Amino acid sequence: TLRMLVPVLLVLSFCLRGRAGLAPHFLQQPEDQVVLLGDEARLPCALGAYRGLVQWTKDGLALGGERDLPGWSRYWISGNAASGQHDLHIRPVELEDQASYECQATQAGLRSRPARLHVLVPPEPPQVLGGPSVSLVAGVPANLTCRSRGDAHPTPELLWFRDGVRLDGAIFRQTPLKEGTIGSVESILSLTPSSHDDGATLVCRARSQALPAGKDTAVTLSLQYPPVVTLSAEPQTVQEGEKVTFLCQATAQPPVTGYRWAKGGSPVLGARGPMLEIVADASFLTAPVSCEVSNAVGSANRSTALDVQFGPILQAKPKPLSVDVGEDASFSCVWRGNPLPRVTWTRRRDAQVLASGPTLRLPAVGPEDAGDYVCRAEPGLSGQGGGAAEARLTVNAPPVVTALHSAPAFLRGPARLQCLVFASPAPEAVVWSWDEGFLTAGSRGRFLVENFPAPEGLGGQGPGLISVLHISGTQESDFHRGFNCTARNRLGEGGTQVSLGRRASASFSKQKNLVRIPGSNDGSSSRGPEEETGSSKDQGPIVHTDHSDLVLDEEGALETKDPTNGYYKVRGVSVSLSLGEAPGGGLFLPPSSPLGPPGTPTFYDFNPHLGMVPPCRLYRARAGYLTTPHPRAFTSYIKPTSFGPPDLAPSTPPFPYAAFPTPSHPRLQTHV
Repeated sequence: TLRMLVPVLLVLSFCLRGRAGLAPHFLQQPEDQVVLLGDEARLPCALGAYRGLVQWTKDGLALGGERDLPGWSRYWISGNAASGQHDLHIRPVELEDQASYECQATQAGLRSRPARLHVLVPPEPPQVLGGPSVSLVAGVPANLTCRSRGDAHPTPELLWFRDGVRLDGAIFRQTPLKEGTIGSVESILSLTPSSHDDGATLVCRARSQALPAGKDTAVTLSLQYPPVVTLSAEPQTVQEGEKVTFLCQATAQPPVTGYRWAKGGSPVLGARGPMLEIVADASFLTAPVSCEVSNAVGSANRSTALDVQFGPILQAKPKPLSVDVGEDASFSCVWRGNPLPRVTWTRRRDAQVLASGPTLRLPAVGPEDAGDYVCRAEPGLSGQGGGAAEARLTVNAPPVVTALHSAPAFLRGPARLQCLVFASPAPEAVVWSWDEGFLTAGSRGRFLVENFPAPEGLGGQGPGLISVLHISGTQESDFHRGFNCTARNRLGEGGTQVSLGRRASASFSKQKNLVRIPGSNDGSSSRGPEEETGSSKDQGPIVHTDHSDLVLDEEGALETKDPTNGYYKVRGVSVSLSLGEAPGGGLFLPPSSPLGPPGTPTFYDFNPHLGMVPPCRLYRARAGYLTTPHPRAFTSYIKPTSFGPPDLAPSTPPFPYAAFPTPSHPRLQTHV
């Protein structure tokens, strides 16, 4: 009965208060809350002017009116009911507790506003696929995947860090479950590692509102990479011919499997280890030494060039030049050395330096600039190398004609006049002229012209030749006239006058001589039938000579006199004369050459010239015999095999041009 009175008293109390004007109301209502999984949640609720039944609902489902909420082991109501305090407690909070809650005063018909309980689930530590040590290949792009699984709420974000610094560029991706919930999330980091990344530690962090500090998972990079090579040389600066040691060091993962050495791209045979000893030469300056190291991943190489010091080496000689007078001339030569050699230019046999450097420029050259120019490099620091190279400058100009010494001649005897011609380009013609005529080549009357190459001429003056005018029988007028020797080329002409000197007459025993030329049956010889002493078949013709050159000595022997007074030498040959066989017959040969030592050949030979048919009968040869249209022309001797070289005065130096003066004003030239 007592229990039944309590509700009745409450209703009466409520009715009495209502009549007094105090209506039930909420003093405190629950609000939305966020709570971590496993923590305790408290939803407050306080009522005023109400002593009736109070209950809580979860998503509209009543939890009950008892304070201990039977059936909900983790739920209970706390507070002083008499004062109207009815707080809902949940501990520990689970993910299923996330819902909307209301506090209701059922007898007064009051409902609080809904309060949403958010349950935060911290993420679990993420997983890096392939961890905790990931093997990568240096230089090869790779992806690292970090994945977070479980019921984390809200969905965590995955971040990458290295040495505390966040790495950007990762791709974030979510994988939903069939029910539409998030099953997992992952982050993919793309990178191209290098050998320096070997042993580096990367961190993947899962972070959310439930766990702001996040949870980390670390992974270590294990790099496989081709060798990283360093190459050194000791010493780095070396003299040519000294020994050098190269050291090739490498780090690699996996380990090194082999070494290969090369010089200038060509393998060094027999070199296999990390060290190479070799003798240095100049080629090492431009042909570097390289070391290639290999392992299972790949290979790498490094190269180094030595500072090899060596003396100058000539790489490009100066080339001969031929330029017209007034034009510019330029020589160049290339010397190679380390350090760079000093190059100077001089003229041959002249110490004055004209220019320094690889190029010599000569503006507006003249004949005086012709000659040999020398490009010289001094030896290196070691005293090795160096030297000189020269080239000739030929200045094309009108011919330079010089009269050479001519021996005096006897009246009615043979004579020859000589001139020396230097010309570049070579002369088109050399003309001998006198009062009544001229002659360029061949014979005309008493005159014959021959041209021969001269000995090596003055440097740069061009090729030289000697022109000789032969006179078969001199006349009085020949000693009083001038003979002009003139040469011309495309640039002009030059000339000189040559005079014939007279030699004093000697006393001769004048007699008529008959000269028999063996083996000749030429009827053109000046002989008569009465003069033949035998058959022409075996004796040859008998030639009249009105010469006074063949006389008898005191003992009656035939003495051969030289009508040229030494101009030609007389050698003994077998010649049939009307006076008998003379052991010293009249064959006149040229004197030994003044241009060379005895026994050396002369500088020219007339045989090719005399073998040709001349334009007149003066030197017309038939069957090897000399015929003369003039009774006194060469009747006292047989034609020599060669007229011989030009005569030089006793004081003339071996080369006729050597007496020419060399310009005494040296040309100064600035170098480029």
